Amino acid sequence: MALNLRQRQTECIARMLNLNQPINASGTANEEVYKILIFDKFCQDILSPLIHVKDLRKHGVTLYFLIDKNRKPVADVPAVYFVKPTQHNIQRIISDASNSLYDYFHLNFSSSIPRPLLEDLASGTLNSESIDRITKVHDQYLEFVTLEDNLFSLADKSCYVQLNDPKANDREIEEIIEKLVSGLFCVLATLVVVPIIRCPRGGPAEMVASLLDQRLRDHLLVKNNLFSESGNFSSSFQRPVLCLFDRNLELSVAIQHDFRYRPLVHDVLGLRLNRLNVPGDKGGMKSYELDRADPFWVANGSLEFPEVAVEIETQLNKYKKDVDEVNRRTGGNDGAEFDGTDLIGNTKHLMNAVNSLPELTERKQVIDKHTNIATVLLGEIKERSLDSFAKKEYEMMVRGGIDRGELLAVLKGKGTKMDKLRFAIMFLISTETIPQLEVEAVESALREAEVDTSAFQYVKKIKSLNVSLASANSASRSNMLDWAEKLYGQSISAVTAGVKNLLSSDHQLAMARTVEALMEGKPNPEIESYLMFDPRAPKSNSASGGSHMKGPFKEAIVFMIGGGNYVEYGSLQDLAQRQQPAKHIIYGSTEILTGGEFVDQLTILGQKMGLGGSTSAAPALAH
Repeated sequence: MALNLRQRQTECIARMLNLNQPINASGTANEEVYKILIFDKFCQDILSPLIHVKDLRKHGVTLYFLIDKNRKPVADVPAVYFVKPTQHNIQRIISDASNSLYDYFHLNFSSSIPRPLLEDLASGTLNSESIDRITKVHDQYLEFVTLEDNLFSLADKSCYVQLNDPKANDREIEEIIEKLVSGLFCVLATLVVVPIIRCPRGGPAEMVASLLDQRLRDHLLVKNNLFSESGNFSSSFQRPVLCLFDRNLELSVAIQHDFRYRPLVHDVLGLRLNRLNVPGDKGGMKSYELDRADPFWVANGSLEFPEVAVEIETQLNKYKKDVDEVNRRTGGNDGAEFDGTDLIGNTKHLMNAVNSLPELTERKQVIDKHTNIATVLLGEIKERSLDSFAKKEYEMMVRGGIDRGELLAVLKGKGTKMDKLRFAIMFLISTETIPQLEVEAVESALREAEVDTSAFQYVKKIKSLNVSLASANSASRSNMLDWAEKLYGQSISAVTAGVKNLLSSDHQLAMARTVEALMEGKPNPEIESYLMFDPRAPKSNSASGGSHMKGPFKEAIVFMIGGGNYVEYGSLQDLAQRQQPAKHIIYGSTEILTGGEFVDQLTILGQKMGLGGSTSAAPALAH
């Protein structure tokens, strides 16, 4: 059976809401118990895309609160806590127990609670004589946000900045890597799989792979471990491959404008946790959910925007035709006088009409929703010439450059400051070398538009280093890398290690090409240097890898360190469907970012290195 992360996480949450009792086929506990749910902000974000208010009612949750909210005591009702294991949350729980807010406390932590915090909880409740109220303590291993069946995020903010900060010390980098490994361990524990791990050499991807391999090995030594039910499979037939990448593999995809529906809605309208707000017809804001319950979103998310507009029109015409058909069948026989001879026929038509009403109403709501979203998008596209940005950026990447006059016309035309900055960075990435005259003209145009150029200068610095490395011999290249690490911090070596993909001009993204090669398991120069870890194999055999570790694989989990996006997600889903037979790919990242949000992180890095600067001091530009 294909891995379904959303389904697995939802099942785990349902079990937790039912006091960790087994649940029946309908997804509820055999014995209904009314309860209160307490969560922190992070765990609220985990629940939000998966569980709606009506689902909470189904699981007997009558009230729910944020842990930091002041709450009144409620007697004779168990309280289910779902929080991150932090010092602050532990102190709140001790306070709630000592104040006798609830009679029974069922504590669920989003990841494994460290022993010092567990000891604090025990001593705090003992001292306040409230330890009897603590009924159960569970590690849930759910510290990630699932947005779709095959899409997740660790919701780890500004990870790219932290990993590439020239001033970051070894301990800070290690803490970030440990946090990422903990999140990925939660994903694997929820899916109940121990994958084969593949990653490029050097940089954060190897650090995460190595630590995750060790963490899984240590855990598998425990007799009744979290992966016991998956069985001791040794062949890759049952096991997926986990492909780890660093954002520097391909910067362009994180910055570019895209004209497909799902990335466009995310980038322009700010889709967050599957929800967005758009201006309504009569003023005010309308809130919409875009998830697997929306058939139009599922079917058309990967289409270009003009095709989506046509599809909305098609669906509307089909809806009108079906409504006319219902009216015709129930409105009598062309106005003829009713004589009672076709009583059975008329009754049957009437029953069919009544039965079809809910489905027609639901279809109309979906059509109205996407009509409103498309209308707002169209307004933004026209105002900012987003179609032109997307088209020109794609052409630049394919041709490896752009005519100077065309380049400056875009920078002096429509669009926000952020649109222009993203376009300028895409120009920089698309060229083989750094054309000095053009770059100076771009910088001048950006300053004229009052754009903070820190992000542009940061990418230019990396680019010039890459160009120098490409033309240097191996001895001087090694010296240059040493110099770069001293100047920019250890993170820069990851950027310079896999530069050829930075200039990816193929329509298929570099990451999708690499994932395809890793899943095929055939000899391929692009992945020759990729490392391999098998947490189930003896340590000595792991790195060399037996034939079962090289594939082919039916399933893959792909994880991008430093921020992912809907463009990459769509590209991997297209790849999975294109295979014969179709394969299955789950995509995750440290956080899901819009192009503007990622460029904000580049701006911060540029400022930390004393580059750029402009009239605007703050990193956040008008998006």
